[in-house]
Amino acid sequence: MLYQAWQLYGRWCHWSSPFIHLLTLTVVTFGVLAPLICHRLLHSYFYLRRWHLNPMSQEFLEQNQQEGQAALHYFEKLQIPNASEASGGDAFQPLLLVTIITVQRRNDFHYVLQVASHFHRLLQNCGARCRSHRILLCNVESDPSSHQDVRLLSSFFPIASRDKTGENPDPRVNQFEKEKQDYVFCLEQSLLVYNPEYILIVEDDAVPEEEIFPVLQHLLLARFSKPYLRDALYFKLYHPERLQRYFNPEPMRILEWLGLGMFLGPVLNCVYCWATGRPSLSWPIVLFFALYSMALSELVGRHYMLELRRLAPALYNIVPVTECCTPAMLFSAPSAHRALGYLKGLHCRQGFAKDIALYSLLRTKGEKAYVVEPNLVRHVGMYSSLRLNDNPKLL
Repeated sequence: MLYQAWQLYGRWCHWSSPFIHLLTLTVVTFGVLAPLICHRLLHSYFYLRRWHLNPMSQEFLEQNQQEGQAALHYFEKLQIPNASEASGGDAFQPLLLVTIITVQRRNDFHYVLQVASHFHRLLQNCGARCRSHRILLCNVESDPSSHQDVRLLSSFFPIASRDKTGENPDPRVNQFEKEKQDYVFCLEQSLLVYNPEYILIVEDDAVPEEEIFPVLQHLLLARFSKPYLRDALYFKLYHPERLQRYFNPEPMRILEWLGLGMFLGPVLNCVYCWATGRPSLSWPIVLFFALYSMALSELVGRHYMLELRRLAPALYNIVPVTECCTPAMLFSAPSAHRALGYLKGLHCRQGFAKDIALYSLLRTKGEKAYVVEPNLVRHVGMYSSLRLNDNPKLL
């Protein structure tokens, strides 16, 4: 018995044994390399929160403040267009209207200026492909004249104001219902002012990625014409990175995760066989590498895997939507009319904000909605207009 155990040990534990190779690879990968490489990756399981969260949050705030000042200088130096261009008074019907919802926040970050400057610059650089796009600012501050950044932007973009009288808001309306009413107002104004084919509703702390217009061009002209997407209620262009992991109660992500393992398992097995001079595939080793790649992709972070899709617009993924959140939402004109009718019949409150209200419509009204991956905007607003927080963190 002892001799048989020694033989088994010798067969599995000599240096040329696959068991030793794979065990060493596992220990080195998950115990040494991944923690060393990924300890500063915010959305990785290897992220050392205690070490990095406070300094990274402070660094982000300082950088964001500098970007706010840069956006302010951008518009101060920009040549003011003629009155008809700034007011949007032409009768042109755009393919895409970008509506930026804004409310007065901390002046030192100039969130709405950051968003507007990025969209303005990207539209200018986009050229002929984006001539059918327009930008509308929707000011939902209770006293519109108090929003200093909007006063500056009024020279460059048409403005829709939530309340021109400056009267005090109804105290019976809670902040979540007020936010929903503002959203409804801006969606209505987008349809009334321009009657576009598509409306992109962007909150004033959602800065667009550099590739947003080429990707939207591809989606609008090629992907959204497919029958299963044509009648969607909305498309989300942002989902929080912390909620993008594979290990999630969402069937599509589990299938994607399994597919990743099924693809990389045989590929890595072939690499292993070539490196060790082994003649053929081994299904136990294929299974090991499938589980190895699945574990590594989850622990490093699905968010970072999704970034590879930015290589080309055709690689962007469209999957069924989840609840949170609404920094950037794309509606077709027919779906915007449906959403308006639905939202007017709902009352929002704590625990049932507008994002959850919109998501609830998928179940109660039999609608469908999707999210585009990776994100097409960056959420930069660490100071919320709904929740007071004097010491915000990135997580």
